[in-house]
Amino acid sequence: MLKGIKVIDFTNYLPGPFATLRLAELGAEIIKVEPPEGDPARHTGVSKHGNGLVFLANNRQKKSIILNLKEKEGYDTALKLIANADVVVESFRPGVMEKLGLGYEAVQKVKPDIVYCSISGYGQKGLLSKLGNHDLNYMALSGVLAQFKDNAGKPVHPSITVADYLGGYAANERILAGLVSRALTEKGSYHSISITDQLVSLLGNHVMVEKETGAGNGINVLNGSIVSYALYETSDGRFMSIGALEPKFWENFCRSHGREEWIQAHFSTTDDANPVFQEVTALFKSKTFYEWIEFAQQVDCCMAPVLEIGELNTNPYFQEKELIFASSWGDYQVKMHSDLEQESISPPPQKNEHKDEILNNILI
Repeated sequence: MLKGIKVIDFTNYLPGPFATLRLAELGAEIIKVEPPEGDPARHTGVSKHGNGLVFLANNRQKKSIILNLKEKEGYDTALKLIANADVVVESFRPGVMEKLGLGYEAVQKVKPDIVYCSISGYGQKGLLSKLGNHDLNYMALSGVLAQFKDNAGKPVHPSITVADYLGGYAANERILAGLVSRALTEKGSYHSISITDQLVSLLGNHVMVEKETGAGNGINVLNGSIVSYALYETSDGRFMSIGALEPKFWENFCRSHGREEWIQAHFSTTDDANPVFQEVTALFKSKTFYEWIEFAQQVDCCMAPVLEIGELNTNPYFQEKELIFASSWGDYQVKMHSDLEQESISPPPQKNEHKDEILNNILI
């Protein structure tokens, strides 16, 4: 769908590379511009083949070129790349690209119809915009982290960087909108993605509920407070989710166990004082995790297992879609678009691997 679209990617670490990986799977050509030392993600955390796993997971199907943007040769080459491109994505602190002479207004002079996207934590202007922060900070400030609490009310530190990924999705949304607009108007556009603002956009229901009721944990039937929409522990210490909000699903669950008397307790609370909750809890603890998985596949009641990461590639659902696949270069990768067939998949690039190819193309 994006074949023929060229993206100049100045991003590092996670939000930007995740965004451009998704564009790459849609057919875009991604030219990854790295500093002399390379994307910092190459040197962060656990490594394989000399590269950090975060880098390897988010940079396949891209081309790498090293440019020192602080030197004239690197700056000139960057401008030539942009002049031959459709999209620029950057994730420096606000003002950095302007200081380098590569801000939106500057590149418009060589490519008037460029679609330019800046990804930052707090936006390009205003309070906090100049401060350095990371995913955990964006989740904390936005109010999203407060939605993940233990029974004592303590926020739970997530083990997935939700903000970074959401920032990548939002960047893609705006880039694709910019490309559509360009096709209609022949004009380029600038897009500033604040990761924190994108997180807040998830909280429309929560804000509405809080203003009307004072409750800060969203829609009550969805927050684990009713018996038919909750997590339950199995006999072997695993967990199942049930989301039987509609009466037919809850009735299927109850009748399959010969407990029609539970049906009227559909929206009763997950409170130890509620006898139905105690009985449902005991029922889940009477069967193993895999017994419940088998049940969930036979009885249509909105039930699914809480899988661990290591179980995904052996789960029939993901196997059928080949969503997690063993790459030809020796690691496991995750598809960005499970419904699309990939014509060819290239490994994450070595630093500066495609310099000659890229330079030859812009000199034509």
